[in-house]
Amino acid sequence: MGKDRKRKISPDDQTGQPTPQGFGVADTLSRLQSDNPSSEGSNGSHASKKRKRVDGEKVKYPDLTYADGKLLSPIRIADLQGLLLYCFADGIAPQWISMKHSGHVRKVVVLMVPGLEMGMFDGTISVQRESATGEQETQEPKMNAPGDTEEGPKDEHAADYERWKQGLPLPDRSHRFNPRSITRENLPAPLQPLADMFPHIWPVKAPGDNKYNKVHSPLQAILMSAPPKTKNDDSRTKGARPAKVEKGFVPKRTPITAFVTSREDLLENDFILHPVFFTSDDEKCSQLEARRRGGQSVEDGWVDTQVPTLESAQPPDAEIESGSVTAGRDVFALDCEMCITEGGMVGWDGEVVLDELVKPARPVINYLTRYSGITPEMLEPVTTTLHDIQQRLLTLLTPRAILVGHSLNSDLTALKLVHPFIVDTSIIYPHPRGPPLKCSLKWLTQKYQNKQIQSGMAGHDSIEDARAVLELVKLKCEKGERWGTSDVSNESIFRRLSRSTRPSHLPRPGEERTGAVVDWGNPERGFGAQATVAIGCRDDDAVVKGVSAVINGDESNPSIPAGGVDFAWARIRDLEYLRGWCSRLPDPNNANESTALFPPPEETTPTTTSANGDSTDLPQPDVLADTVSRTVSNISRIYESLPPCTLFIVYSGTGDPREVSRLQSIHKKHREEFRSGKPWDQLTYKWTDVEEQALKKACERARDGCGFMCIK
Repeated sequence: MGKDRKRKISPDDQTGQPTPQGFGVADTLSRLQSDNPSSEGSNGSHASKKRKRVDGEKVKYPDLTYADGKLLSPIRIADLQGLLLYCFADGIAPQWISMKHSGHVRKVVVLMVPGLEMGMFDGTISVQRESATGEQETQEPKMNAPGDTEEGPKDEHAADYERWKQGLPLPDRSHRFNPRSITRENLPAPLQPLADMFPHIWPVKAPGDNKYNKVHSPLQAILMSAPPKTKNDDSRTKGARPAKVEKGFVPKRTPITAFVTSREDLLENDFILHPVFFTSDDEKCSQLEARRRGGQSVEDGWVDTQVPTLESAQPPDAEIESGSVTAGRDVFALDCEMCITEGGMVGWDGEVVLDELVKPARPVINYLTRYSGITPEMLEPVTTTLHDIQQRLLTLLTPRAILVGHSLNSDLTALKLVHPFIVDTSIIYPHPRGPPLKCSLKWLTQKYQNKQIQSGMAGHDSIEDARAVLELVKLKCEKGERWGTSDVSNESIFRRLSRSTRPSHLPRPGEERTGAVVDWGNPERGFGAQATVAIGCRDDDAVVKGVSAVINGDESNPSIPAGGVDFAWARIRDLEYLRGWCSRLPDPNNANESTALFPPPEETTPTTTSANGDSTDLPQPDVLADTVSRTVSNISRIYESLPPCTLFIVYSGTGDPREVSRLQSIHKKHREEFRSGKPWDQLTYKWTDVEEQALKKACERARDGCGFMCIK
């Protein structure tokens, strides 16, 4: 009965017409829910002739199959990782595709090819060479998904609006998420060899955050894995769950000076910069004028701590106790409540240094006692002013003092105080979704210390909050810089694979799974640090040879296991560099340096045209066609070098990221100018809702990638 559930299509049978046989429950539901059933049917990635023997041995050949239906969303890069983990580790069976005989997959190769786009396959982006007359050669018939139309995004929105006004249901466009058949007949010449390897092209969504206009790393999405869920995990638990730590994590005792916020991060998090950061007279005058415009000068009641130079903060080596995480510095944790009606400061040992109620400069309309902990009776006898608190703080905050807090920019703004040496727990414990989001102090304390603060009806206590911040900083110093970040909550896919062993029916049974990274530059310093083998390359040709070596074995390289590794991740980049998707080339001789290839992103845009109408930053058609052809040839060479029963996955990573980079650069410059206090009409870079919506659309487009998969 299981054999009747899915129907397979060989590369020679691209019509996809159903054969007279039954189909399963999932297939039935998708057909009932579909008004216009897909004409592609169920699809397989295997040849029509069954492959029964590998190296003369009869095997159950693995096979990829997906049921006829409509996907509700494009597959994600995490889904590709899930397919890999299902074959080689403890992953669960994927719901979007079926892997038959997954235990008989012998190798997995994942190849990242930035620069490939779906538009190259549907005719939106031409990859044809120019003819002798100067015109591009006739484009081959473009590949369409079932139900595709020529309408663009604006036409779609207009049509949907008209149907909505008429009370009609919106058209079903779920077909756009389905894999699309590719044949030589519907591909341009440079891409045609792909049809000999892969039966379909899949839309693949890159990780990101549409709300905050961010595109996340497609490398981390495939090479970093969240720990598998255990029986004790309960997603219904309220609040923060205890922190998960990757297996094998080794704490590294780190001095607190490693967590002092840099000048760039201070600006990014809305801190006022201390004059000590400015060395030239022009910089000092410019900053002073900006603070006057923003109401943050001495005339407005602000004070700067007495720090003559950055070097003056460093104590002599003789005064630094060996192994001390304070590194000879004085550490104070600060918290203010309700616009400085109460200020609390504790030292490194937790002893209270300052705990004062402050008389507000203006009458308090609502004390919000539930949150602030302040009542009218508490403030009635208070005579201490903000100026008094500032003077006491100036005596405590010497050049060697480090000020610790949570979202400390708000506290310092309330105090009207500027200090250069800051450790902010909202920065060193980043939000899982990245900036501009920040974790609350209550959440961090619950997650990393298993403590509850701010839980009573009496409101916040500044001393309690200051001590909670101090304990978080001490924990960070004991555990190391990776503690409290996504790096420690996720683990390398190579480490996860190493916990699995090869099954008994494969060569070398019982051995740990091994992995390799083959990439430009020095991958052993990045994601390849935990791989069995990491091979650095200077060009795509070296990557192709490196993949063949790590998969099949290389006697000349003793670091490669006999018979090759089980899993290899590689990247070819010629097309990426040609199209300007990456502006820096790794230096093969220095792992920490790179060479600029293109102007900064704010200086170029994919739509910029010259006086004669030609694009100033798009490659010429012949150059693009040659590079695409060479890239496809390299993919073919890797495919031909793979042994039988190898799962081969190719993915682009992202779509075109150039417009995102350009707009983000403009936004960054706008924020810098705006924070300087420059009037709006004098801003060189303005940021309005027009630019915000353009960035949102650019991020959505940049997340639209593509991919291919097959069994060799």
